[in-house]
Amino acid sequence: VVIDMQNGFCKEDGSVNAIGLPASRLQPVIRPCARLISLARSIVVPVIYTRYMFRSDYLDGGLMVHELMPALKTVKTLISGSWDVEVVEELAPVDGDFIIDKNRPSSFFGTNLDATLKNLHVENLVVCGVTTNCCVETTVRDASQRDYRTFVVGDAVAEYEDDRHEIALRSMAMLFAHVVTTADIEEAWKSR
Repeated sequence: VVIDMQNGFCKEDGSVNAIGLPASRLQPVIRPCARLISLARSIVVPVIYTRYMFRSDYLDGGLMVHELMPALKTVKTLISGSWDVEVVEELAPVDGDFIIDKNRPSSFFGTNLDATLKNLHVENLVVCGVTTNCCVETTVRDASQRDYRTFVVGDAVAEYEDDRHEIALRSMAMLFAHVVTTADIEEAWKSR
């Protein structure tokens, strides 16, 4: 599951960068995410992308957009159909990949992710993307509640601040997921 690796978050001219959340902090995980995607495709592991997006009027934005971080609305962030919501070119989906659109941090909330995973007979999730403390951790906690064995790839997730990144990884490792590296996944998948 490739979480929110979108232009709006990961590119310098993305909308989230415009409100002071630096894309440069997230860009280093593009390469490890690309490696995981390539490995998954090589052994026919389904690749599922999530994209965070809103209606142009933000009526689906909830408290986050309207109260907690109204600057998102001000800079017209992540509007459905815009360049901002597209997955970064380096990780572009291909035919056969799955795309889950959402308007909340959890990739499970109000989406068909759970049904998609069940239809694919998935029991194990490998999670990469952004941001560690927000959408990654919220999705991982929800996956755990649904009894998916979840592996968070620590060197393929990123956060705007180091302390939040480290705390999120430790929190997930305590009760919700196995925190691993890209090399761990590569070794496991190559042995399949």
